[in-house]
Amino acid sequence: MRATTIHAPFDLRVEDVPDAVIKDFTDVVVRVLRACVCGSDLWAYRGESARQPGQRIGHEFLGIVEEAGADVTGFAPGDLVVAPFVWSDGTCDYCAEGLHTSCPRGGFWGSVGSDGGQGEAVRVPFADGTLVKLPADAASDDHLLTALLALSDVLGTGHHAALGAGVRKGSTVAVVGDGAVGLCGVLAAKRLGADRIIALGRHTARTDIARAFGATDVVAERGDAAEAAVRELTGGQGAHAVIEAVGTEQSMRTAVAITRDGGSIGYVGVPHGSGTGVDLSVMFDRNIALRGGVAPVRAYIPELLPDVLDGTIDPSPVFDLTVGLDGVPGGYRAMDERTALKVLVKP
Repeated sequence: MRATTIHAPFDLRVEDVPDAVIKDFTDVVVRVLRACVCGSDLWAYRGESARQPGQRIGHEFLGIVEEAGADVTGFAPGDLVVAPFVWSDGTCDYCAEGLHTSCPRGGFWGSVGSDGGQGEAVRVPFADGTLVKLPADAASDDHLLTALLALSDVLGTGHHAALGAGVRKGSTVAVVGDGAVGLCGVLAAKRLGADRIIALGRHTARTDIARAFGATDVVAERGDAAEAAVRELTGGQGAHAVIEAVGTEQSMRTAVAITRDGGSIGYVGVPHGSGTGVDLSVMFDRNIALRGGVAPVRAYIPELLPDVLDGTIDPSPVFDLTVGLDGVPGGYRAMDERTALKVLVKP
């Protein structure tokens, strides 16, 4: 089969690799119908997170079960399924608590020795604990398939950030970051009943999506100017709930600065240089809570799926460029150069 591999910074290749096959009785093989490029993939692309030459890449996909291991009970060939961005056994204490990302037997797609989502097929370990079945007729609905793909990562991650930030009905929310996760954070905040949503971003195409998703205000400034703008919009107090969806020192400093005393920050931006962005003394003095981390999206898919299926929420606008498998390297380049927000891959 063909799959995307990474060999060095900025050196992505789509090449022939061994076919995805059943190795354990709990495996299934999924033929990929839709995949995409994540902003976090760019850290490997830029050489800022280590990868072995030839390692697979991509962690968001949905597709059709082609083959199922003997111990798989929940899925059969022909089923349409979506995969969260980590696999998990579904039986451990962490999985039972909804923290599938801490499953001792879990792992990330594209890790050494595993298939990546940006390919023609994927071997899925612990299929019963990992995959979620989708309605069969969705396979023929291109728009719905695209919306459902967001369940594999960005929609659940935005939801995780909103929960961490304590978004509730009537609250004022600020979202730091105008990437796909930040935009899904806007969508999640609106879904949870936020009364006012302030989106921080300077790219008009992205902030237009934020407004369509429910943002009531847009702040294009950064740093001290962003803090001043948010405080002006909130009567000097700041936001009850702040979603941090970038992961840099500056973004975390901004998140702390615009949080109302007694408020909360939900952080889901993959950290890169953000360690010095948190001043605990400031957070202590102002009673600011910080909660977040890697999103256990497998726990959220059952809750979010019905709203995607009936159109209550539609995250599909975050995908603004579509490529075939051969176009994946160009898709990475487009996202790296910020000419694309999030690239959809149709193998």
